[in-house]
Order: sequence, then C-alpha cells, then structure tokens
Amino acid sequence: MKKYLLLVAVLCTSISFAQTITSKQEDASTAQYELLKKVNQYYPDITLSKSVTNFYADGNIIDSQQDFDLRGTKFSSYKLGIEPDNKKVKFDYVSNETGHVYGDVTIFNGNALRTTFNEKTNQIDVSLNGKSVYLKKL
Repeated sequence: MKKYLLLVAVLCTSISFAQTITSKQEDASTAQYELLKKVNQYYPDITLSKSVTNFYADGNIIDSQQDFDLRGTKFSSYKLGIEPDNKKVKFDYVSNETGHVYGDVTIFNGNALRTTFNEKTNQIDVSLNGKSVYLKKL
C-alpha cells in the first residue's frame, strides 16, 4: 500500500510542476543584441545576427538560440545560445578546418571573458577581450 501511495504522490507532484514550453522566432531584444555586439567586437567568429529563437516557459525566456543557414560556409554545424540573463553566449561549431570547438563568452564587469575547448587540437584557451591569457594543451 505504501508503494502505491508513494507512486500516486510522485505522479501528482510531477504533474503540478509541468510547464508549457513554447518557442518563437523573433528579433533579438535590445539586451540580447547588445550582448552579441559586444561579444562579436572581440570574437568575430561568434556571428552577429538580429534574429533569435526564444524559448518561453510561463511567459519568461528560459533560453535563446540562433539558427544559421550553413550552405556555402565552412561549418558543418554552428550553434549559438544566449543565457536568459544576457550575460553569457554559448557556442558550439564544427568545421574541417577547426574541428569541434565549443565554449562560452561571459560579460564580466564590462569585459568579455571567453573559454574555448578545441577537440581537434586538444587545447583549452581562456581569452580576455580578444587576447589569450591562458592556453593549455592536454
């Protein structure tokens, strides 16, 4: 009997916390675009675009991503995400030239701090405002 009560309690709890997640392609908000502009200023491989896909839960943005048409580019995959607080951009791209590269750029006290992981070269690179401050080969 205790097992059944526990099962019912878990089901009721999970149903009450269910959220409806919707997505909408729209123009980047002013804060999102300013973040992308600041990041692109120091790191031009992070694409600057005015269009984003925002994901909403209960009316609040929980994630933002950009979609790219990769035809005619050197990339076989290119993903870019914006954190809801508009302080961090996450990137993940693949090309024959660079291999799989991923990481993030965080705006901290007006500075752009980037952490990059490159699987092809087995390197970790930390950059501040476009200049490498730490490079480690694994």
